[in-house]
Amino acid sequence: MSDIALLAQNFLLLFMESAPWLLLGLLVAGVMHELVPISMLQKHMGSASAGAVGKAAVIGAPLPLCSCGVIPAAVGLRRSGASKPATVSFLVSTPETGVDSVSVSYALLGPLFAIVRPFCAIISAIYAGMMVKWFDKEASATSNESPATPAEAPQSCCSSKPAVEETSSSCCSSKPAEPVSTPSCCSTEKAQPTPASTSSCCDSESSSASHANKPGFTDKVAAIWQFSSGKLLIDITVWLLIGLALAAAIQTWVPTDFLTSWGDGLVAMLVMAVIGIPMYICATASTPIAVGFLSAGLSPGAVLVFLLAGPATNISTMGMIAKEMGKRTLMLYITSVMSASILLGYTLNLLVSHFSLQSWIALGQSTHEHGEISPIYALCAVLLGALMIRNGWQALQQKMTKSSQASCCH
Repeated sequence: MSDIALLAQNFLLLFMESAPWLLLGLLVAGVMHELVPISMLQKHMGSASAGAVGKAAVIGAPLPLCSCGVIPAAVGLRRSGASKPATVSFLVSTPETGVDSVSVSYALLGPLFAIVRPFCAIISAIYAGMMVKWFDKEASATSNESPATPAEAPQSCCSSKPAVEETSSSCCSSKPAEPVSTPSCCSTEKAQPTPASTSSCCDSESSSASHANKPGFTDKVAAIWQFSSGKLLIDITVWLLIGLALAAAIQTWVPTDFLTSWGDGLVAMLVMAVIGIPMYICATASTPIAVGFLSAGLSPGAVLVFLLAGPATNISTMGMIAKEMGKRTLMLYITSVMSASILLGYTLNLLVSHFSLQSWIALGQSTHEHGEISPIYALCAVLLGALMIRNGWQALQQKMTKSSQASCCH
């Protein structure tokens, strides 16, 4: 098989393996966007405090979202009011571990990695979030601002412009309300009590209409679907495909012997971090690869670097961070993931050596063959591909319509 054919096969397999998790991430993002109150997100994750960063790390750790599925979920959190530090903390902890990856780690790597992996994921997530808080001044300044928009900000009763909107319209009034009738605490004239003007003859009708316009369950499901499969998917599609292509290229042209030839010291950890950062791999799928690395002679610490840096970062995630939170946040994110994973890797090597924990590491055998894709994965890949094609076709039609309208106007 030629290299191009192997590259295409690896890309297709990666797309199929990531499709269910990406769809799950889109669903989680849609649910959060439509059903989770913004006030609650702002309360727990809206600030840049250490508590918000810690909550984001703990909330993200058990979620079964991989490095692809966390992207739409994080975008949904950010656009719903989460601060930069809290969003970064969520982005690190969620793909690095999960309830599914912990069980796979116990089965394939033994109890040591099953315990260390989620603990290190939370620690590295908090560290990354605090790095953004400390060194991204824009994030700190934004978090101190009031979340209320100008339209939602309360109007002062002594404003230079009278607030006439509330009393200037009535569905039964034939004449517009006079501005002078607007009560003001700064008015020189005593406002006349007008009980009738404070109530509309259509109050009962407007109340019933408001109740009737309240979205029901079907409307909420439709809104979740439109947001998840529409705007949110459009925003991440380009970087998602770039990340998958790069991951397929690494799998095609970077042999495992290249990674294991660096030993088990600092150089090995740096190589594992540099290779793991652009890779597009989830926490569960990285576990069988870690088994191969351990079998080839890599130290537990170097393998931990790969298990942390690989799922936490990839081209898609980095592109999303640069777009949503800026390049400074992206640089802090990469630096934090690299430094935290290497430091934790060294710590693990020291613990294993000092307490003789080698017996806690059991190299199992993966029963998953990379070339075998279940029908569910294939169906999810078809659905995801169809949604991407639909969005691309709609965008092309809109562009052609605008172009034709512009040409006919000249």
